[in-house]
Amino acid sequence: MVLGGTPVDLVDPEAALDVILDRAAAPGGRPLAVASVNLDHLHHFGTGGRWAGTLHADPASTADWLYLLDGAPLVARSRRLTRRHWPRLAGSDLAAPLLARAEDRGLRVGFLGGSDESRRLLADKIAREHPRLRVAGMWSPCREDLASAEESKRIAGSIASSGAQILFVGLGKPRQELWMDRYAGLTGAGVLLGFGAAVDFLAGRVSRAPQWVSDHGLEWGFRLALEPRRLAGRYLVDGPPAYVKLRTRSRTLPPTLPEHPTGGVPAERTPGRFTGPDGSADVAVVVVTYNSSRDINGLLASLRAETRDLTLRVLVADNSSSDGTLGLVRRRHPDVIAFSTGGNLGYSGGINAAMRRAGDAAAVLVLNPDLRVEEGSLKTLQLRLRASRAGAVVPRLLDPSGAVSPTLRREPSIARSLGDAFLGRRAASRPAWLATSDFDTESYAHPHTVHWATGAALMVRRAVADALPWDESFFLYSEEVDFFRRLRMLGETVWYEPAATMTHVGGGSGASPELNALLAVNCIRYIRKYHSTAYAGAFRGAVVLSEALRSWKADRKGVLWTVLNEQLWTSLPGPTSEAPVEDFPHGSVIIPAHNESQVIARTLAPLAPLAAAGVVNVFVVCNGCVDDTAEIARGFDGVTVLEIDQASKSAALNAGDAAATRWPRLYLDADIQITPAAVRDVLAALAPGGLLAARPAVRFDLEGAHPLIHAYYGTRLRLPSARSGLWSAGAYGISKRGHDRFAEFPDIIGDDLFVDRLFLPSEKAVLDVEPVVVRPPRTPGAQLAVLNRVYRGNAQQNSMEERHGTALGTLKEVAQSIRGPLSAVNAAVYVGFAVAGRRGAAPAGGWERDESSRLPAAARHDSHDDSASGRPITRVPVTGIPASGVPVRGTGPLHSSPPSSASVG
Repeated sequence: MVLGGTPVDLVDPEAALDVILDRAAAPGGRPLAVASVNLDHLHHFGTGGRWAGTLHADPASTADWLYLLDGAPLVARSRRLTRRHWPRLAGSDLAAPLLARAEDRGLRVGFLGGSDESRRLLADKIAREHPRLRVAGMWSPCREDLASAEESKRIAGSIASSGAQILFVGLGKPRQELWMDRYAGLTGAGVLLGFGAAVDFLAGRVSRAPQWVSDHGLEWGFRLALEPRRLAGRYLVDGPPAYVKLRTRSRTLPPTLPEHPTGGVPAERTPGRFTGPDGSADVAVVVVTYNSSRDINGLLASLRAETRDLTLRVLVADNSSSDGTLGLVRRRHPDVIAFSTGGNLGYSGGINAAMRRAGDAAAVLVLNPDLRVEEGSLKTLQLRLRASRAGAVVPRLLDPSGAVSPTLRREPSIARSLGDAFLGRRAASRPAWLATSDFDTESYAHPHTVHWATGAALMVRRAVADALPWDESFFLYSEEVDFFRRLRMLGETVWYEPAATMTHVGGGSGASPELNALLAVNCIRYIRKYHSTAYAGAFRGAVVLSEALRSWKADRKGVLWTVLNEQLWTSLPGPTSEAPVEDFPHGSVIIPAHNESQVIARTLAPLAPLAAAGVVNVFVVCNGCVDDTAEIARGFDGVTVLEIDQASKSAALNAGDAAATRWPRLYLDADIQITPAAVRDVLAALAPGGLLAARPAVRFDLEGAHPLIHAYYGTRLRLPSARSGLWSAGAYGISKRGHDRFAEFPDIIGDDLFVDRLFLPSEKAVLDVEPVVVRPPRTPGAQLAVLNRVYRGNAQQNSMEERHGTALGTLKEVAQSIRGPLSAVNAAVYVGFAVAGRRGAAPAGGWERDESSRLPAAARHDSHDDSASGRPITRVPVTGIPASGVPVRGTGPLHSSPPSSASVG
């Protein structure tokens, strides 16, 4: 049966003794390991325990297991479930009759564990009471020796040399079970008995409870009274939750576990070589690089040794290294699939880019470039992945000195964040609910399930990897926390396998305020993604406390202020894209700008390299600006700045058209974030013979927006009309043939709606390319102001009948978008905004736009004179390279603002 999530073999005492003695006398074969299952066992090995499932699914296990019923609560539970009385088989009760029968049969008995005093007392007692018992030896290793694989093998070898047939193992739970599971086959013993304190009972160091105490299930109280310091935690802290497991996780038959595919027919081995892009592979190895030329050779060399056991397809996704990493890999390792990601996409973006080229592989292995793989480790990970039916497996990581790195983590929480804030790495043995990192050396000695681990190395079952693309909103830090959480949400498990070892040779990037700020902020972003607003607020308070306590450190300078001031979050390192200039389609980008000093640098940063290379002409048309928009724009090489007095977007568009000579043309609002890759794809789609008009896809950044704004865009994103028109993105392109349909932009609100109405559906398209980022208004009032302007623009271009038909069509789409209660609420909010926006669409004077989403220009933190041009330029300070080997971008924040006059429905 299963009690509390762990198996139990229901047997009578005589049957148990017979099985143990018969297996001890049988030469050869797998040894039998015997465990006493009590509440302490349920705490460690039952449902939710640190070592849950470990003894059932270890490919390195060398023993068969017999689980004996121990403890009055378990006896009572088994009786209720089976309607039959099963006797309690405590190790301390079985020890004496086992010694007597071993003496009669002439079996050699050994004892592992216990203190030196216990060994002396036990030897004296055996000499008196069992003079004919053949004692093979007694071993009392220290905890450090038991945690060492080499020392454990030496101890097991010594036991094997002694000829022990029965080995009493008294190391305490869970250490004794974990040690037996891994090393039983090396001891030569036929039976290993994990009887905990049996040695102390046999030696007479610990008194047995009176019989009437045991009969009434009160032995725990007797032992607690004798040893309160040692047993208080077990009985009073760990015991109650274990009892809950017993009552809620018990059944007469074990559950049927689903089988998972193992990748099909293994591919042909190619020792010393990696397989190409075609055919099947055992493992697709994904490596994300950035300036990794110093380390990547060592990693690839260590991976080649693994091809004796597995077929490996190795993919190197390079995040625009400047040290020749990509060229080095291509020259020295032509069998590696090495490619540029087209920018610095971050760790998640690089992994996702590689996954699109992974081909047919049974598993995916994600590695940092500064790792060295110990021979045989990948095969060990694969065996663990299959045997444990895990979703992912992580190896043991060593630092350059050979010490184990504490890479195992627990799910972030308020309590753990507070514990980390006050104690940091101190008090490593504090309770698990007070520490995010697991510093217990025992955790790194044995395989077991974990919440998550650092993302430097992990093997993922292919089906899981395909179902869980990495969240690219986490440019760096917290991306692996998010990945492992979503994996567990699928019902999958994460295993730690210490037999697979890798060395993290890189020294990391060192600490910097920018990286520490990003780490702290992404922790908060992660909690916001999965918890309520109240919980996330409390968690943020714990982060603030942690940073306040460490604000005096040089590498924490400004971190506390960044965590407190959410407006600064957009200036933190984030992804950038770079389109190669070779074969880049020519064209023009026209950006009308009216007092856009807060955002113009953010918009120009990804476009400036194209302008400087001469492949795309970029025009910023400052119309009626009274701020320093023009000055900032001139700081970007290759960007042409035009200035007109009239504060009019249509006038600015026409002025840009008059100055530009290249086609096609991309018209871009000054507060939109676009990537070079998106520019390339739009211009290519508008080439002669192609589309007449097109725009890229759009992503709305709603971070920090009011819940009503989230609800409004939750419905808007479902509307087909919002996904098919040229309006709403703040960016659209027109070919020369398309532009011939109008002489110039009319003086109206909603230029994108005007352009959209010029073309048939077959002549225009919304391209499935890298999306532009639009930052909508943050507040309901600001959203209404934008809608007022939008509906005035619509009224300028539509007749009353057209407006009426459009409204009815939109209402129908909104109704069709409803899929449940939440979408119904979102739809109601959308309709409410639409009605209020139309009612307020009366003529108004002055320049109107949303200011709630415009933040101070993060790119202007470090203004200085350029040594080449002498002109003032603005740049975000370039930060260091993180330990994961993923670069941090040097210019431009993460988010942008919505178009000033885009028609939004």
